[in-house]
Amino acid sequence: MEQRTYKILYRGGTGEIEEKKSRFIAHIASIQSEQEAVDFINAKKKEYWDARHNCSAFVIGENNEISRCNDDGEPAQTAGRPMLDILLRENIHNCVVVVTRYFGGVLLGTGGLVRAYQAAVQEGLKNCILIEPKEGYPATIYTDYTGYGKIEYVLREKDISILNTNFGADVVISTVVPVEFKAEIENSIAGRTAGSARISWDDKVLYDILDGKLMKF
Repeated sequence: MEQRTYKILYRGGTGEIEEKKSRFIAHIASIQSEQEAVDFINAKKKEYWDARHNCSAFVIGENNEISRCNDDGEPAQTAGRPMLDILLRENIHNCVVVVTRYFGGVLLGTGGLVRAYQAAVQEGLKNCILIEPKEGYPATIYTDYTGYGKIEYVLREKDISILNTNFGADVVISTVVPVEFKAEIENSIAGRTAGSARISWDDKVLYDILDGKLMKF
């Protein structure tokens, strides 16, 4: 069965657009509970107390079991719901967004509001760090120096990152192999090294690799 992918907000961010003299400022953060979402929204309302609107949306849970949105005085369905639609469409989990609007004196109409609020969220997401967890098996590979280059080639073929390499009497390679490649990698390494390399597998994890570092979830 194909693994369903989703995104987690590793690091939040902000983004701003201007539409017909109105400023739309998006603030995006990671959350784990509805209370955290409410606290974040209230904090932004307090921080931007002088703005015309502070519209919000959030999703929580592996299957987005909790989702909420609020237009904060904008015409119904022109702000909070379009913002929520972006989070759902991008399949981002455990995330809250507040878009602050400073009114510029020009009415945008319902279509214009929808586009502006969605564009603000998208601009904010550009300045966030999003990760896509996947299932894999941490592996420690023991080989001699002759086998090292062959194993590196096998892993590179599948775009599998080497997390650490220790060069001692033998070479010890640390990596994480996606579940769908486990058997193939095991067989390929055995074939390339004539069975001389040894692989120690750890229990399956949900992971991603960011800046060369293993992130477990």
